[in-house]
Amino acid sequence: MTKRSKRRNWSDDEKRMICGQTRVRGVSVSQVARRYDVNANQVFNWLKEPRFAGSERPEAETVFLPVEIPEPRGLPALSDGTELGTLEIDLCSGHRLRITGAYDGDALARLIRGLSS
Repeated sequence: MTKRSKRRNWSDDEKRMICGQTRVRGVSVSQVARRYDVNANQVFNWLKEPRFAGSERPEAETVFLPVEIPEPRGLPALSDGTELGTLEIDLCSGHRLRITGAYDGDALARLIRGLSS
C-alpha cells in the first residue's frame, strides 16, 4: 500500500493573498511558500497568472502641498520699547532665567552676558 498525499485546493483569494506577500520588500517567495507549506514553484506559477499577481502599484510620487504661513502674531510692544510675555532661558552655566511680563531687551542682554562670564 502506498501512502497517498492529499492535494490542497487553494481558493483564488488565498492565492492572491500569498502572492501579495511575495511583493513585500525583503521577503522571498520561498519564505512565503514555507509559511503556507506550499512548493515555491507553485507560488511562482501563481505569480505568472495576472489574476493572482495583482496590479503592481507604482511607488508613491512625492507631492508638495500648498502651505500658507500666517503673519506672526507677536506680543504687543509697549511704547517704551519693552515687550509683554513670558520668556524662559536656560544658560549653559546652569542658570535659568524666567521673565514674565514686560522686560527691557537691553537690560536682559546685559544680565545674560554677566551670567555667562
